[in-house]
Amino acid sequence: MRISYSFVLGAALTTPAAFAADLNVKVEIPRLNVAEYHKPYVAFWVENTDQTFVRNLSVWYDLKKKDNGGTKWLKDVRQWWRKSGRDLQMPVDGISGATRAPGEQQMSFSGAKSGMDKLPAGDYVLVAEASREAGGREVVRVPFAWPPKSTQTAQAKGEHELGAVSVELKP
Repeated sequence: MRISYSFVLGAALTTPAAFAADLNVKVEIPRLNVAEYHKPYVAFWVENTDQTFVRNLSVWYDLKKKDNGGTKWLKDVRQWWRKSGRDLQMPVDGISGATRAPGEQQMSFSGAKSGMDKLPAGDYVLVAEASREAGGREVVRVPFAWPPKSTQTAQAKGEHELGAVSVELKP
């Protein structure tokens, strides 16, 4: 009995865990040729394939407005607001951050810090939603399977407020 117990314990300690995987996101924020340009508020979250909310990944908004005034406009990121945003007290450590300039932006989510270590195996969708003052609103969805068994890339493309959104998964 003692030998098999030691073997099982040793196997458990050397087997790679599902939460060791990485989810890397690249998103293009297009520079729009408009008279009054404002950086978009953008939320990234994970949903099940039936569109039920699973986990927030990142929320970009105007952190520098006086008296946390940037939170007033978060409700314009409508789908995220209805699924999760209205229940959060902003700022949220590790999730909220400043709006980003036009161009390609990158984020990485792995392990306990992002909560990805607690994500059960299954099929999911990364959702990116952008809303811009004096501009439009757009949602882009990128399906993925977790945990990845090999390096994979999936992408989708927005039409106005978001450009290409790609998800790279690494075991």
